[in-house]
Amino acid sequence: MKRALGFSALAAFAFALGAQAPQPNTGAGAGVGNLQEVRRIYVGHLTGGAEAEALRELIIASLDSTKLFILTDKEERADAILKGAANDKAFTDTFDSYDGATGHQTLGKSSGGSSISSRVSGLYGGSSLGENDSYHSRERKHEAYATVRLCNRDGDVLWSTTQESQGAKFRSASADVAAKIAHQITLDYDHARRAEATPAAKQ
Repeated sequence: MKRALGFSALAAFAFALGAQAPQPNTGAGAGVGNLQEVRRIYVGHLTGGAEAEALRELIIASLDSTKLFILTDKEERADAILKGAANDKAFTDTFDSYDGATGHQTLGKSSGGSSISSRVSGLYGGSSLGENDSYHSRERKHEAYATVRLCNRDGDVLWSTTQESQGAKFRSASADVAAKIAHQITLDYDHARRAEATPAAKQ
């Protein structure tokens, strides 16, 4: 009887230890509620085809350059997921214009009479002027856009932005869109952090 009780006590103790054993750390935050709590981001595949996938890689690089977050390729380790749609396209824009000017002038004089003899005299003159110009131009253009949102693991949207570009002086349109996204999240992150610190400073 004592042996049975001892075994039961040992089993209960082992169960308690198992319940208190730490779970494997995946690195994912537990239910972050705002942007400034985000530490690790997974950038999901963007809707939009091959061009969107290329822009996704640029967004990852741009977000990583801010040094605000850890970028991960494992979604289960992230406490926030960036998702959305993007497109990157090149096209030719054509422009046609037409300018024209015309003029016309006529001058005439006539006189006539009848008697035994008849006389008719007349003076006529005319002038015309015409000028027509047409223009046709073709311009190669490149446009990119992305609309993205940052969601926590519960699906709540913590942050979102839409950015577009026709290219910058030293960047392509897609690289410029990625840079704008990184710049916007940096501004909003700093703004949220300052707003959170302001009440504490007043106390």
